Order: sequence, then structure tokens, then C-alpha cells
Amino acid sequence: MQKIISFPHLGDYYIPISLFLKRTTKQKVVPSPKITKKTLELGLKNSPESVCIPFKYNLGNFIESLENGANVLFTAGGGCRYRYYAEVSEEILRDLGYNFEFYKLISGDSLSIKEVYKIFKKLNNKLKFRTFIHNAIFTIFYIYYMDKIDVIIRKNIGFEKEKNSHIKLKKKMFYEFSKTKSITKLTILYLKYRHRFKKIRLNNKTGCLKVGIIGELYTSMEPYSNYFLEEYLAKENIEIKRFTNLSYLLWQKKYLKHHMLRTTKKYCKYPMGADGLDNIYRCIKLKRKKYDGIIHIKPFGCTPEIGAIPIMQKYCSDNEIPIIFFSYDSENSMEGIRTRLEAFKDLLEIRRDKID
Repeated sequence: MQKIISFPHLGDYYIPISLFLKRTTKQKVVPSPKITKKTLELGLKNSPESVCIPFKYNLGNFIESLENGANVLFTAGGGCRYRYYAEVSEEILRDLGYNFEFYKLISGDSLSIKEVYKIFKKLNNKLKFRTFIHNAIFTIFYIYYMDKIDVIIRKNIGFEKEKNSHIKLKKKMFYEFSKTKSITKLTILYLKYRHRFKKIRLNNKTGCLKVGIIGELYTSMEPYSNYFLEEYLAKENIEIKRFTNLSYLLWQKKYLKHHMLRTTKKYCKYPMGADGLDNIYRCIKLKRKKYDGIIHIKPFGCTPEIGAIPIMQKYCSDNEIPIIFFSYDSENSMEGIRTRLEAFKDLLEIRRDKID
């Protein structure tokens, strides 16, 4: 029986992840469909009520993948309550009558390369360790370069003269990135596209509003889960800064921990779990970089973020930087979110006018 591999959707990261799975397992890989209302409905119907919305999106993705023929599922694991979700998801899916293999890559908060290699060896018994390592390193560079390009896109996409010029160029970049197996060639392609993105013609940005997006990792990285927040801000000609991406989570976060504790010591003496400390640190950084406002996003009931919110409110109040909080669940409406965002933008513009 042919193995068909799938995994939950997460922004554009499905592209390098799919490539890695294809090259290491030599099996058919079918990523979960992009998240839609149907995905959420499937997740809501079959999830415990108390779990956070990212679990429900992931479970909906798993069900869609299994219905599309997948028989091998991957999930990352690690993090806050997410470290326990693999077992819960698997039990629910088996109770629903699905037959599949299920693999979690991270146990607890640590990633063991040897243990992950053993998983992939089960799916491809001819896989050599050096081939696995090469593909893993290639994928890390792929993700790092796409994250670097995304920084440029967020900064400029709201000001492009030709509509969708950034998105069209990004699609070409993904196509070329995915055609090579050489890390050197990948780096050359990144430098080529970085230059091309910086050459995109822009309208005048002088005096534009600058907003930082902080918050829980899944809600930050999956556009559907935050109601396409970045797309809305770009249409409003706002420059965007978002910190959380896979590059940060995979290797940058742990090296910043002590620096973040030193920077936030007036407001926070200890790590708070998940991204709580990180987001307090980001408030300080955005203030120092003279951003006009901060948008904090999280799933409803996200405990680490709930604990950090009063500290962020205190810092922003002390330092006179506007901050707005969005807590997403299945009951949010696009109209309500847009109304609050419009009011927040008006506030930032009035404040800017007074300062000027």
C-alpha cells in the first residue's frame, strides 16, 4: 500500500516542509488544504470544547487530509499545551474510524535529530543519515531565507505601485527555490530575489504608520487564524513588523532568552512559558524603534499570553505606546475585527498628528 503523507497547514511553510518530506521519504506528500471555514467546522465538531483554536484548526486539517487519502500524518509537538495535542488528536481520529500512521517530531521541548531520523528511516529504509542531514539543513536555510524575504515584504507591500507585485515575485522565488538541491545555489537565489524585492517600485512611504504584531505563535503565522490581519494592514498603507516566524522558533528564541530577561527585568523577572516573555520584550523593542502602535493577537484562553497581558499593558501605559488586544475563537466576526482595527488606526493617526 502506497504511503501518502500529510501535515497541518501553516502559512507558506507548507512549501519547504513538503519538499523536505518528499526528498527524505520518497513517498507521496499531500499537504493539508489551505484552512477554510470547513476546516474550522470539522475541528469544532470533533474537538474538546476547552482546547484552544489552533488545536481545532489542526484537527480539521488532519480530517481533511485523511479524507483526501493520506495515511501518514506528521505533527511537530513541543511548546505549551501543544506538546500534548498529538496524543489527543490521534485518539480522536482513531475514534472516528480512520486508519493511519502518526508521528510527532518533538517530544517535550527538545528535538532529537537521531530520533527524528529513525522516524524517516521507517518511511524510507534506504535513507542515509548524511542525506537526511543535508535535506534538513537545506530546509532550514530555505525557511530562513523565506523569513528574511517576508520581513522586506511586510515593510513594503502596503506601498507597491503595481498591485500584487510582491506576491507574484514571491511565487517565482518559491518555484526556483524548490527546483534546486544545492544550499549554495539556494543562497545565490536568495540574494538574487532579495535584490529584486528591493527593486519593486513603491509609492511614497514618508510619514506612514508603523505597527508591530506580537502574540501567540500559531495565530501569528497562520493568516486564516488571525483573519488575514497583515493583508488588512497592508491595504491601509501601514508598515508591518512581525517577530514570530519558524526561524525564530527553531533556533533564534533560545539564544535570546537571557537578553530578553535582562531587557524586561523592570517588568518581568522570570520566563512565563510559551511566548509570554518574548512579547513583553517586543513591546520594549517596538517602543525603542519608534513604532506607532502594537497589535497583540492570541487564541482565546491562551494561558501564557493571558499572564503577560497585564505586564504589556503596564509597559505600554508607562511609555505611552498604544496597544490593542485580539483574542480569537470560533465566534469572532470579520466585521467586528475590522471595526476595532479601523478605530485603532484612527487613534494612531490622531496621536501622530498631535505629536507632529
